[in-house]
Amino acid sequence: MPSKSKITQSGEAPKQAKPFLKWVGGKRQLIDELLKGMPEKISSYHEPFLGGGALFFELAGQKRFKKAYLSDLNPELINAYVVVQTKVEELIKSLKKHVHSKEYYYRLRSADPKNLDEVARASRLIYLNKTCYNGLYRVNSKGQFNVPFGSYKNPKICDEENLRLCAEALKGVSIRLQSFDAILRSAKPKDFIYFDPPYHPVSSTANFSAYEKSGFGETEQRKLKDVFAELAHKKCLVMLSNSYSDFILELFKHYRMKKQLQKVNATRAINSKSSARGAVREIIVRNY
Repeated sequence: MPSKSKITQSGEAPKQAKPFLKWVGGKRQLIDELLKGMPEKISSYHEPFLGGGALFFELAGQKRFKKAYLSDLNPELINAYVVVQTKVEELIKSLKKHVHSKEYYYRLRSADPKNLDEVARASRLIYLNKTCYNGLYRVNSKGQFNVPFGSYKNPKICDEENLRLCAEALKGVSIRLQSFDAILRSAKPKDFIYFDPPYHPVSSTANFSAYEKSGFGETEQRKLKDVFAELAHKKCLVMLSNSYSDFILELFKHYRMKKQLQKVNATRAINSKSSARGAVREIIVRNY
């Protein structure tokens, strides 16, 4: 069971870090379901598709693990996490300089992050994330961020308090730029791994998996299933979330037959058709 937060002298629970980025498919609304199916004690926690890191920040606040290893193949995302971890005050100063306007947004969006230092790159990503349409991270085939300007009146671009809480939660955490299969070299028996990949689209209008320029299609989903199985063979504890689709159900039918596959409901706002937004079915797969 999740550990209870300690109560301060004022009678209030201490504030806990929450994701500093909005992320499509983020897991904040599924936290309770994920926690229900997790082992009570975790020595090493691995999250190879980092995204917004909702589950990591929840577990960090509960002090549920001794060591954490976070990774992703998105260089801008990983740079932002490293900057929050190591240079949060510099980042806060940079974020305060941004201007919320359509003209400024597109000018900053067109800037090549490779020409910026690490703090400016992280600041750019957070600004774009807080002011773009639906907080969607999407790149084209050249790896260029291409999401249009959002319609927010007064977005909170710099949340100083939460950024500092995130920096505290990330102390001592390993953060790496690498593919999800690299975990096969580092995971040990009884380690806990949570896979939250770009979801397989349930329809042609719901395909928003271009978080990284190479994309994440059926070939990558099959490879992920094989990595899942290999980690299970190594006696690791593995949990995965994905869309409730025929393709994914077929990939993980072995776990479905063993009743290690759970259907859950979530609300998603990303779809090219407004009529298709709202409650959707997702799955959680475990090997234990």
